[in-house]
Amino acid sequence: MREISLFLSLFIVAFAAAGWAQSPFQTDTIKTSSGDLNITFIGHATLMFRQAGLVVHIDPVSQYADYSQQPKADIILVTHDHGDHLDPKAIEAIRTGSTVLVGTAKCAQRVTGMVAMGNGDSRDVRGVRIEAVPAYNVVNKRPTGEPFHAKGDGNGYVITFGDKRVYVAGDTENTPEVKALKNIDVAFLPMNLPYTMTPEMVADAAKAFAPTILYPYHYGNTNPLQLAKLLSGVPGIEVRIRKLQ
Repeated sequence: MREISLFLSLFIVAFAAAGWAQSPFQTDTIKTSSGDLNITFIGHATLMFRQAGLVVHIDPVSQYADYSQQPKADIILVTHDHGDHLDPKAIEAIRTGSTVLVGTAKCAQRVTGMVAMGNGDSRDVRGVRIEAVPAYNVVNKRPTGEPFHAKGDGNGYVITFGDKRVYVAGDTENTPEVKALKNIDVAFLPMNLPYTMTPEMVADAAKAFAPTILYPYHYGNTNPLQLAKLLSGVPGIEVRIRKLQ
C-alpha cells in the first residue's frame, strides 16, 4: 500500500508539473454573447485569444513562447514589421493550410500568403470582424528626426468577439485616431519609452475612448502602477495589470 501511495503521489506531482509546463501564462476570461473569450498573456506585445474553438494569435514571437507547443492558429494578426512583433519562425510553427494571416503591407512582403490591411481597412475573417487602426508616433522620434513608427506602417486592430470589441493597439501614441475610438470593451495600450507612450499618454487616450477594461502592455521598464494611479479616480475604466513586459 505504501508503494501504491508513493506511486500515486509521484504521478500527481508529475501530472501537475506537466500541466504547469504547458500553461505558464496568465489567462483572463471575458464573457461575450458568443461564448467565453480567453485571453492569454504571453509576453511583451504577444497575446492569444481563444473563443468557441477559434484561436487568434497576436504578434507571435519565439522569444516569448515555444510556438511548437502552442495551439495552431485560425487567425494570426501582426501589427507591424519590427522584430519584436513580426517573427516568421513563430508564424510558421502555428500556421496551417487554413490559417488566415493578416498584417501590414510591409509584413506581407515578408510572409507568404499574408493578407495586407491598410490603416482604416476592415474585413470579416472566420466570422470575426477586424478593423485596422493607424499606429504611429507623433512625439517620440529617432535622433534623425524620424518617428520610431511612421504613420501608415503599423496597425492596431479592433477585433469583435460576439458583443465585445477588443482593441490591440500595436506600437502607437495617443493619436487622434486612437482617441476617436468608440465602444471599446477591452483595450491593450503600449507604454514604454522611447518607442510608444508614457503612462500619462496612455491615461489621456483611455480617458478619451473609455474602454471598460484596460490592459497596459509592451511596457518594458515602465511601472504599470503609475497608470493605475493616474486612472484611479476615473469611473468606468478598470485597469488590469498582467505580466507583459
